Amino acid sequence: MPRVDFRTPRIYVEEPLSAGREIPLDSAQANHLLNVLRRKSGEPMLIFNGRDGEWRGELGASGKRARVVLGEKTRAQPAAGDLHFLFAPLKHMRLDYMVQKAVEMGVSHLRPVITRHTQVTRVNIDRMRANVVEAAQQCGVLALPAVDAPIDFPQAVAEIDRLLIFCDEDSEVDSPLAALRSVPQSSSVAVLVGPEGGFAEDERSALLRRTNVVRLSLGPRILRADTAAVAVLALVQATLGDWHREG
Repeated sequence: MPRVDFRTPRIYVEEPLSAGREIPLDSAQANHLLNVLRRKSGEPMLIFNGRDGEWRGELGASGKRARVVLGEKTRAQPAAGDLHFLFAPLKHMRLDYMVQKAVEMGVSHLRPVITRHTQVTRVNIDRMRANVVEAAQQCGVLALPAVDAPIDFPQAVAEIDRLLIFCDEDSEVDSPLAALRSVPQSSSVAVLVGPEGGFAEDERSALLRRTNVVRLSLGPRILRADTAAVAVLALVQATLGDWHREG
């Protein structure tokens, strides 16, 4: 993969990107660049929009207005991934962390699922999207995952039309790696992490009735939901996803 420049500030914008285009920055972006990072007019910037790759530009500022004039493309837009992550919502700070880590791990879709034992039923989708952008800016990610509206557990299970991998502390499977390596290679995977109270028995039964499902234990220790998310996404990417390379 092309080397990522982590020393130059990266900014996400919605506008289409092309050489010579002048991109206006909003007030929050301008404040961050001019007052927090102390950047000056003429200094380099990196701009991306999740569609057109990454572009190097030059910061221009006049009063409180700031813009970036685009120069050359530094990285092409990568092919979109296909890893869906479904999860029972958590409280604010831990949900922020989980969303940011999911972006870093290459998730393509994020969807909150309201289960029987979910402790948080109201989800701030705008805050989730802001965390997606922040993680992408900091980590050189160009393909931003979609953030879907919350969905009730029965509907989520009914709509999943791909291999479903779910974490279950009651699973008798000793090795999650062995369980995942036994699965035929699939380009369409969904991962489900439940609430810290675990799945209700009828929810577990509904999952196990599916024909295209893998039930995972994450080892001898009970993990918090945000830790479990990072662990299972790493396992999936290493065995079935874009960390896995033959030869």
